[in-house]
Amino acid sequence: MRSLFVRLLTSSAVVAVCSITATAWLAANSTSGAIQREQGQTLASDAQINNSLLGYASRHPDWSGVTATVRDLAARNGRRIALTSEKGTLIADSATPGTPLPARVSAVVDPLTVDVTLVPGAAGDRIDPRAVGPFLLSARDSARLVKAAGAYAACAGRTGQTVKMTVSNTGRPVVTTTGKEDVPQEPRPMPSTAPTVMSPCDATTFRTPTRTEKAALKQLNLLVSRCLEGKSAERGSVGLDLAWVSKDKQPQGAEPDQTISSCIVTARKEQLDPYVAPAAYLYIGSPTEAAGQRIPLPSIAGAALLVLLLTVGVSVMAARRLVRPVNALTDAARRMRDGDSSARVMVRTTGEISELATAFNEMSEHLQRMEEQRKAMVSDVSHELRTPLSNLRGWLEAAQDGVAELDPALIASLVEEILLLQHIVDDLQELALADAGKLRLHVEPVHLGDLLDQVATAHRGRAEAAGLTLTTVIMDDPSLTADPVRLRQAVGNLVTNSLRHTPRGGHITLGARQDGDQVVVEVTDTGVGIRAEHLPHVFDRFWRAEKSRNRRTGGSGLGLAIVRNLAEAHGGTATATSVPGVRTTFALRLPS
Repeated sequence: MRSLFVRLLTSSAVVAVCSITATAWLAANSTSGAIQREQGQTLASDAQINNSLLGYASRHPDWSGVTATVRDLAARNGRRIALTSEKGTLIADSATPGTPLPARVSAVVDPLTVDVTLVPGAAGDRIDPRAVGPFLLSARDSARLVKAAGAYAACAGRTGQTVKMTVSNTGRPVVTTTGKEDVPQEPRPMPSTAPTVMSPCDATTFRTPTRTEKAALKQLNLLVSRCLEGKSAERGSVGLDLAWVSKDKQPQGAEPDQTISSCIVTARKEQLDPYVAPAAYLYIGSPTEAAGQRIPLPSIAGAALLVLLLTVGVSVMAARRLVRPVNALTDAARRMRDGDSSARVMVRTTGEISELATAFNEMSEHLQRMEEQRKAMVSDVSHELRTPLSNLRGWLEAAQDGVAELDPALIASLVEEILLLQHIVDDLQELALADAGKLRLHVEPVHLGDLLDQVATAHRGRAEAAGLTLTTVIMDDPSLTADPVRLRQAVGNLVTNSLRHTPRGGHITLGARQDGDQVVVEVTDTGVGIRAEHLPHVFDRFWRAEKSRNRRTGGSGLGLAIVRNLAEAHGGTATATSVPGVRTTFALRLPS
């Protein structure tokens, strides 16, 4: 079980078995609940579809423009919706043409005979309240009455009453007021004509019937009277007003009468019939025709076995692809442990494993370069120390044997060799401190003009002796915060390098300028230059273009390496550009 392959395979199998078991248990236990919820949602959806189509039929005299409504309802409810006439002619269908209709009719959409099974709160006359026919007010009349009702409601509210205003299906506003005892107050009977002077809280303005409503009431009363005359000659006419029509109750002072109620319903249907769409059959397709069917147990077991086999197969392939590069990484790491610094990993996959292999190869290459540099450095250090040590030993042994005399000239030569050794050791110590991050800087504001003048003065004697011209050029008087001692050391190393490689009659320039948020210190000479292939290595330790390491053609090879470390310690960089035989420029870029 310690194998990654076995662990991956076992984990996948356990996950697959648990997933199959949990899925089967949830499916078996939630089937009945899902069926009940689906049935409830289906009934609610059917009622909502029927109500929307009733609303359309109540406001349109035919079904000619219902197709868009049917498709919108089908999209929102996820159902197939179709409408046909009573003779079976297709009116609208959300399905593609030619699709057979469902087996049975879901409802009859008739605003004059509402299906009470889908609309439990339907009125006693089964007429959809949205079917108002000739009582529908124009937009202008409705806006005028709503404005008047709003003024009345505001006035009544100032008297301490609770006021509620709504707008009926006809567009007429209805204002209900409640007194301090929270008892609804019936509106007082209003005269047929408005008085010439009205009080601010007079409701006559918005309760008086409009011309449209008067004509509709007259027609309705006439139809009721005709119905009553045909059934009983003794019954007089029934006067219906707007309050009665809106509240659906008997006229004021009349006793409930079945004959009158029947005639009123008949008259209203006869009056509304030209304004509403004819009755239509509604077909609603079920979203799940096979809901409630149980899946046989053998089918569940077969599906579970198939899922398990697929899971195990995929896990085996994935585990092998994952383990193969891991094993390759392990073998490469062991070869590195045994001293093979050239160990690399060949990975053809992508993703995290590929990134790990790439990082390992980069680490291996870096370690190989570091090892090569370490070996080269040990060789260079031993070579640099061997010459002065050999000179010291040879002259001291000669003096000990009496062959040479310790005169002032010999002593001065020995001291020079000792100083060279001390210089090499000091340079190596500084590089070691820089590598360890322990090189201390004592920063302070530095005036670059003075600092470069000091460096130029310190090296002007050597420059004149070598027949060279040494000048300084300061632009914009840049400000800098740095360690002046370390900065003089870095610039001095650059000047020393230029003095060594510039022939007689040449020119060396020390410059400084501001470049954005950085200060650039440059040392430019007209020396022999550096070839392009050598530029990337000039700051390497103990690197010299002339491999013989003759002291007449170069120093120890540590000066430029120290320059780069001092620049990086200040948060800057050191770069070199050169045109062989023309000029070479060393630049220090430091944050100002």
